[in-house]
Amino acid sequence: MSIRTATANGVATIEIARPEKKNALTQAMYAEMAEALAAAGADAAVRAVLIAGQPGVFTSGNDLEDFMQRPPAGEDSPVFRFMHALADCPKPVVAAVTGAAIGIGTTMLLHCDLVYVSDEARLAMPFVGLGLVPEFASSLLVTQLVGHAKATELLLLGEPFNGERAVELGFANAVLPASEVVNHARRMAERFNALPPGAVRESKTLMRRGQHALVREQIGAEATVFGQRLRSPEATEAFQAFFQKRKPDFSKF
Repeated sequence: MSIRTATANGVATIEIARPEKKNALTQAMYAEMAEALAAAGADAAVRAVLIAGQPGVFTSGNDLEDFMQRPPAGEDSPVFRFMHALADCPKPVVAAVTGAAIGIGTTMLLHCDLVYVSDEARLAMPFVGLGLVPEFASSLLVTQLVGHAKATELLLLGEPFNGERAVELGFANAVLPASEVVNHARRMAERFNALPPGAVRESKTLMRRGQHALVREQIGAEATVFGQRLRSPEATEAFQAFFQKRKPDFSKF
C-alpha cells in the first residue's frame, strides 16, 4: 500500500509510503487520502489528523507518468476530491515534512493547521516551469501569505526554499532536526485530546470561514486553466524534456 493509515490516541495518521518513487502521488493515492480524511472527519474518536511522509521525503508531487496517463477530468477526479477533503476537514490537520515537498507537497501545507518541517526540508512549487499554473488555491493563498513580490518568486520563478525559510514565510510553525519532526508533530496533534472537540471544530470553521468560499472558487478556476495548460505545446515540451532528462526549450513559443 502506498498510503498507510492508522488511528491511535485520538490521532488519525495518513502516511505517504512510496519511498522508491520519492512518494510521488498517483490518482489512486489521492483517492485513498481523500477517503482517509473523510473517515477521520466522521470518526468521533479522532481529534486530529497527522499527514507524514517517509524519512527524507514528504512527497515529490505528482507521479508525472500516472498524471499524463490519467489526467484530472473534472471536480470528481481523485486529486480534486483530495483537495476538497483536506480543505474541508473539520478536524485539525498537522503535517510533518522531512526532505522534499514539491508541487502539491507544498501547496497542501497551506490547508493544514499546524506544519512542522525538518532542517533538511526542500519545498518548491515548480508549476510554471512545467508549462502549468499553480493549483490547490495556491495562487490565492501564497499571495495572501507572503505578498505579491515574494509570491512571484515562489510561484512564477518556482524558487525552492528550505525549512527555515518556510517558517519565515509562514508556511510552517517550526523547523526541527529531521529525526524529531514526526514525533513532535504527533505530540502536537495529541494535544487536541485535552481540548473540547466541539469548540475546536467550530473555532477552525470560523478561522477559515472568511476565505472558504474564495478557496473553493480558486481551486475551480485553477483547475480549468490547469486542464487547458496540460494540453498546451509548452507543457508538452516540458514533460518531454523531463522524461528525456534534458532542459526544456521554450524559445520557440
